[in-house]
Amino acid sequence: MSSLLKISVSLLTVLISSTTSAGVLYRSTAGAGEAGIGYTSVMKDGFWSSFHNPAFLGTSSSLSFGLNYQDRFGIKELADRSLAVIVPAGNSSVGIIYSHFGYSDFKRDKTGLASGIKLSERMLAGIQIDYFSERLIGDYKNTQYLSFETGLLIHLSGNIQLGILLCNPVPNSLRKKTMPATLRVGTSVFLNRELFAGIEADISTESSLIIRTGFDYKASKQVSVRGGFISETNSFCFGLGYLMSFVQLDIGFITHEKLGTSSSVSLIFKLNK
Repeated sequence: MSSLLKISVSLLTVLISSTTSAGVLYRSTAGAGEAGIGYTSVMKDGFWSSFHNPAFLGTSSSLSFGLNYQDRFGIKELADRSLAVIVPAGNSSVGIIYSHFGYSDFKRDKTGLASGIKLSERMLAGIQIDYFSERLIGDYKNTQYLSFETGLLIHLSGNIQLGILLCNPVPNSLRKKTMPATLRVGTSVFLNRELFAGIEADISTESSLIIRTGFDYKASKQVSVRGGFISETNSFCFGLGYLMSFVQLDIGFITHEKLGTSSSVSLIFKLNK
């Protein structure tokens, strides 16, 4: 990579960090279906729940594997690559996740182990342990650190749900690397069997309130149509999903008021039903 391109990518990384969620590079962007609804997903069930609310792992009963790729603004150095495996384990299930951001001069990896359980007919709970690794060139030190996140899902009524996720509730005084704590709270409603709509509030110790809204409409048994909005950068989101037997293909797009459009694609394989 040329020196000019390195400088440009570095500046763009700083711009992304300053115009998106605090600690954006720590935040998982897994799931093209979730991208299509603006990541209004703390209260939405799905394979990528292990990245957004581990409580939903309490309902998973299929051995599943998924891959996700997000292309930020057409620059491969800013791409996110993620994978996850869900393994049923009795009355619960275990999620194993991994995500990678960056290029040769700057890399950030996240590895997580999550589990969820059904506490009652109306409540699910989950917890996830995260390991972060950050590598930079030059005189900068490589860093590794642990954190965790915990989530709840509450069925308020037959078609209304409340999701809560708390990430990194650890004082920075106890760690070498400063990292924001984040609280996400969202509610959703199934207006009918085909249409999901949700709204989510997101606040961290290093950013102001962010509102996300999204919908997911099942146009047929195989096809889903999605849309959403993120207040933080006035981002409009849209996407499509297609279910093929044991394979699900999703694509999603998120606009940015300054930088253009990011696209995502993911594949989910259900190895048993």
